[in-house]
Amino acid sequence: MPSLDWKTPVAGAPCWVSLTTHDPPAARAFYGRVMGWEFHASSLGEDFVLARAHGRAIAGLGRCPGTGGPPPAWIPYFAVPGADGTADRVRERGATLAVGPLPLGDGRAAIAADREGAVFGFWEGPAPVWAEGPRAPARVDLQSRHALEAAIFYAEVFGWARPHSRCAVEYAEDRVFVRAGGHTVVTLRGGGVEDAPDPRVRARWIVDFLVPDSGRAAEAAVAAGGEATPVDGVPGTAFVLRDPEGALFTVSDR
Repeated sequence: MPSLDWKTPVAGAPCWVSLTTHDPPAARAFYGRVMGWEFHASSLGEDFVLARAHGRAIAGLGRCPGTGGPPPAWIPYFAVPGADGTADRVRERGATLAVGPLPLGDGRAAIAADREGAVFGFWEGPAPVWAEGPRAPARVDLQSRHALEAAIFYAEVFGWARPHSRCAVEYAEDRVFVRAGGHTVVTLRGGGVEDAPDPRVRARWIVDFLVPDSGRAAEAAVAAGGEATPVDGVPGTAFVLRDPEGALFTVSDR
């Protein structure tokens, strides 16, 4: 197994993304074909593998807990100084703590859903190196009914607005930007529909992977048994993809 660099991420910033799947071998075959990733065993459990590309860690793939648990999905994780305190703030603000906090590597992690049902995770302790800003292999965006209300919720949970926080919140028209190290690391926008039958327009966290050619990735996804839909407003340069188990993610030209 190739060695990994681990570091303590910026508190409040995205530090990792991971797919939960009912069929890890099938997921590895799909994402290997579509994204060109290689997969390696990890120290985080026999059902959890690391996706790598060009020598860097990109994402994790793990088995969904139980048979009646949540459906397969891509989940962003945010770095926190204390998982227990974060879990308390999630519950105090009317959101749902779904899993954990549980031991994960040398730290602890949990999965939650905000008040609109958007699923996210948080991670205490060292994480695989996952660069900030434009150097990151992916970015995470929230699609919410009300971006401002969502920003207040997450700012309180992750401490974005606290003194000495390394994350700054900026507002511009109908979007909210979270910046760290001079880069935008999270965008929160409106337009999400909480109970929409189409999962593409529900309130949700969107994991967007930066690729050399999003059109080729979309073609590969369809050929591998998935689905691809162009993103409105950016024809030919970004696509919403669905893997064979229904997990949604997006790809954008780098």
